[in-house]
Amino acid sequence: MFYGSLGIRQADAEARSRRTAKNYTFFGAPVGLSVTINRRLEAGNWLDLGMFVQNVMLAAAGRGLQSCPQETFSKYHRILRPLLSIPEEQIVVCGISVGKPAVEGQRLMPRAHVDEFATFLGLDA
Repeated sequence: MFYGSLGIRQADAEARSRRTAKNYTFFGAPVGLSVTINRRLEAGNWLDLGMFVQNVMLAAAGRGLQSCPQETFSKYHRILRPLLSIPEEQIVVCGISVGKPAVEGQRLMPRAHVDEFATFLGLDA
């Protein structure tokens, strides 16, 4: 669905690869954040970090910016560590690209309505 929304056929491996490579330039955004966590922290702390990432993204949206969390950076911690002076005790969790939308209001992927993926019990309105 994602590649189709970009006009890229599923069988076009070269075009898909070119699109995937844009991850590593933060999709051309002027700001690229690297998010890390201390490796000794456990599951609850990872939840806290997820909420932190979400709040960074919500703060960006509140200022008219778009953002994109990018888990792909976690696979390249050995490369990123020396380039970004990341201490050994930190794990690279993700990146976040932040910038102005290329086309105002454009959304590449359709969004499902919340009722399609969540059930709310005991919250009758």
